[in-house]
Amino acid sequence: MHDVVIAGGGPVGLFLATELALGGCSVLVLERDEEATSPWKALPLGLRGLSAGSAETFHRRGLLEAVINASGADPAKVGAAPDAVGAPDPRDVSHFAGMGLHAVDIDVSALPFRLPSPAMEGFMTSLEALSTVMTERATSLGVAILRGAPVTGVTQDDEYVTITAGSQEYRSRYLVGCDGGRSTVRRLADFDFVGTDPLFTGYVAKVSFADPGQLSLGFNLTANGMYLRTPFEGHLGMMDFDGGAFDRSQPLTREHLQKVLRRITGTDVTLTGVHLASSFTDRAMQVTTYRKRRVVLAGDAAHIHSPLGGQGLNLGIGDAANLGWKLAATVHGTAPEGLLDTYTGERHPVGAAVLDWSRAQAATMKPGPNAPALRRLVHELLSTTDGTTLAYRRTTGLFNRYDLGSAHPLVGSTAPDFHFKDGTRLGDLLRQGQGVLLDFRADHAMQRAARNWDDRIRYAAGPARDDLGSAAVLVRPDGVVAWASGEALDPDTFERAATHWFGSPRN
Repeated sequence: MHDVVIAGGGPVGLFLATELALGGCSVLVLERDEEATSPWKALPLGLRGLSAGSAETFHRRGLLEAVINASGADPAKVGAAPDAVGAPDPRDVSHFAGMGLHAVDIDVSALPFRLPSPAMEGFMTSLEALSTVMTERATSLGVAILRGAPVTGVTQDDEYVTITAGSQEYRSRYLVGCDGGRSTVRRLADFDFVGTDPLFTGYVAKVSFADPGQLSLGFNLTANGMYLRTPFEGHLGMMDFDGGAFDRSQPLTREHLQKVLRRITGTDVTLTGVHLASSFTDRAMQVTTYRKRRVVLAGDAAHIHSPLGGQGLNLGIGDAANLGWKLAATVHGTAPEGLLDTYTGERHPVGAAVLDWSRAQAATMKPGPNAPALRRLVHELLSTTDGTTLAYRRTTGLFNRYDLGSAHPLVGSTAPDFHFKDGTRLGDLLRQGQGVLLDFRADHAMQRAARNWDDRIRYAAGPARDDLGSAAVLVRPDGVVAWASGEALDPDTFERAATHWFGSPRN
């Protein structure tokens, strides 16, 4: 028997497995696919964008360099200079509904509490690259991964979950469904899944063109939809506003794809071959709760939406980071009452906001006689300093703030990568998945108080290059600030915060 079984061995499931293993849990991953590699995971079809928030998450676990190398990204375009002092300028904002937004239009002064970090910006990667890095890390931590094992049955009682995969049954304390947008775990555990119907059928394909010069690179909004060409040879994306009618309803033939492409582009472009193709929609759905007793959902199993803006993978990584340490503490009996319930409380609003951002993009792109006027207005507004800054804050993953009941502006936010004068960074201290108390005044009373949780909270003391006006900061294992103190240190308030998030003191 394992402490936790995870259904789904994609990047989200594997990252969650490493988080649980860091927390001392025995973990089994059940993956439907027999092979780890697939053309759908490799470039170009497996192309994905990692947000700055996800890059920061990997930095905090010592995985960023491996992910950058596996992705073929340029390290100079990801991190801040090691000796940087001031808050850096953002480098990329991507797009809204295919309309490009630019970093030069961001008001950096409106991005509070941002310090230089080895993970300042997002970058492009692939599902194959992430899965390779995550598989290696998971197996090194003792995670068992079983491929060719689709989940077919789930039952639970007050103590265990029984999972059927093929002819085998497995028992665990908890089951986490990370098995994608058509989650079997979600269906078998009877989660309510609600949302909105689609406006379009989307297509992603690897094709051959007779005349690719007729199609421009990048996102291209037209009177009849949108198409995307990337620098990868034959990589094509399309969005056809048919109300999602075609999605998975018929075979994706060359003739059909060419017909749709010609209508959207207004050209007579010819497809000479279709090597791989799939369809999707902008259906936006979310479970009403991320947990039902001993079954929990994360990633696309908990929420689906269109890929516009590339937030799906990043949303799932955020789910896994939030859930892992809480579930591990619950398994070991050290979690304070209600800790696991905060997973839904914190992540559901974040997921709902991403779904709304996706819906707004689809509505802006929808063709019609009034569409050009709407697009011009939206682009004009978002291209202002305030508009571009808003878009950056909404999509970068660095500026989510959970309501943790404190008025302190740091509490509930992603912790800046505080940099001690001796060279130690917060990201270095978070690598083992523990909480961290940063004591910038090296106060003896704070040190004595921290000893009561030294099995769950690391203590680090000394002056920082920039403490942002804080005397001490308590950071959760997921990198979120749980408590912060100004100039007047108060060990009693720290102890209350530590008890609230990490349970009873050891002594």
